[in-house]
Amino acid sequence: MKRKGYTVVGIGGLVIASVVAGLILAARLNITTATNATEAKIWSEKPDTVAAQGPGGSQSCVPASFAPLVDKVKGAVVNISTTKIIKTSPMAQPFGGPMGEQFKQFFGPHFFEQFMGPGGPQEYKEHALGSGFIVNKEGYILTNNHVIAGMTDIRVITDSGDQYTAKVIGADSQTDIALLKVAPDKPLSAAYLGDSSKVNVGDWVVVIGNPFGLDHTVTAGIISAEGRRLNSSNYDQFLQTDAAINRGNSGGPVFDLNGEVIGISTAIIAPSIGQGIGFAIPINVAKTIIPQLIEHGKVVRGWLGVYIQNITPDLAESFHLNRDQKGAVVTKVVKGGPADRAGIKEGDVIVSFNDKKVKSADALPWIVSNTAIGSIASVTIIRHGKEKAFKVKIGTLPGNAKLASVTPEVKKISEKKLGIIVETITPDVQKQYSIQTAKGVVVTDVIQGSPADMAGIQKGDVIEQMDQKEVTSAEEYSKVLSSVKN
Repeated sequence: MKRKGYTVVGIGGLVIASVVAGLILAARLNITTATNATEAKIWSEKPDTVAAQGPGGSQSCVPASFAPLVDKVKGAVVNISTTKIIKTSPMAQPFGGPMGEQFKQFFGPHFFEQFMGPGGPQEYKEHALGSGFIVNKEGYILTNNHVIAGMTDIRVITDSGDQYTAKVIGADSQTDIALLKVAPDKPLSAAYLGDSSKVNVGDWVVVIGNPFGLDHTVTAGIISAEGRRLNSSNYDQFLQTDAAINRGNSGGPVFDLNGEVIGISTAIIAPSIGQGIGFAIPINVAKTIIPQLIEHGKVVRGWLGVYIQNITPDLAESFHLNRDQKGAVVTKVVKGGPADRAGIKEGDVIVSFNDKKVKSADALPWIVSNTAIGSIASVTIIRHGKEKAFKVKIGTLPGNAKLASVTPEVKKISEKKLGIIVETITPDVQKQYSIQTAKGVVVTDVIQGSPADMAGIQKGDVIEQMDQKEVTSAEEYSKVLSSVKN
């Protein structure tokens, strides 16, 4: 069961918003801000340098050697060296963290300067290394956002040893993609962006990058899986590969045997947990957002204004659906949002968006985010077993949307039907369980072996709906539960 932000699970029509984040260690370096440009579709022309197929001539052939392929594409791969200036007091270094804070509380904020001598804040430089690849001969370069976020100086080093200072054209933390620009004095070798939708599990791939500062290191492997989610954002759809990816590979290209980029190396499972498990952003994701990075310096996404979850067998039964029904269950509708204005309600199951079938809750955010702001989208839902169609005017995804509601008096309810104890949410309860929403009731205990325990409900989960009825207090929860037939 996934748990991140508003990921939800269901049991007997019970809708639960989880507050536990599941994180996977990423192979992340660091880096900066965005400027604007006016070009679009900068990757449209296929460079001559990668026009030939790789060894074997086909994805179905086992290559005798990757050398011909590497020789053709390595010129497009670059090392990215970054610098960040950090201000600190050198005398305070031994007293960092909690110890330093305690000293400041007892002796004042200027204890280090007064007691250990003058000097004040000093500056030192923090360096990091990453990878990237040139996408056209004029000097546009793709890399990861985490490689360049927060950095004050970005240097690009090509395979031939030429060095350039890069500026950030645009960056997107949600997809972890950044677009850089250098000003070369001659045309650069460029990689061709392929079609990641044509990638199959088992296809050979070659990764080139700068792991641990070892420039232009080549590793090879296969695509191990598609559509992997790391719970890093709502738009996760990583390619998994067993080609070795290490710290410093971030932002580098993943090539197929035709010499086309089909992914961007971005994350790894912690080495102590697993080996040969690396993740790459599908290149089609980058191709989708590059025009916005050039035009706006950021990505502006479409917004429907709903929280959703996948359909479970129990929810399907509660909503009178077929047990094999596909779609996304609406667990919360943002008041005043596009879906709310169109008439979509909590408990509706979204099965189609602009004539595209919604097979799961994971698929819908990406479809909506790529829908034009202000456009009218057709949304098909199932409500009480019947299909209904709505026209929704797509809004702009808020930068930091928050939901709020009145918190009623504290009340605990213990019951044995599901095997849980719930409590009305108050500000103190929110703080205790790190809950962002004030709507619903929080699970404070789960009886081992109970139906709730077997369904995966955990302490700290928030129940917002039961049997398609909104729950705003422990008393209301008890009332709804008593009306549910065994």
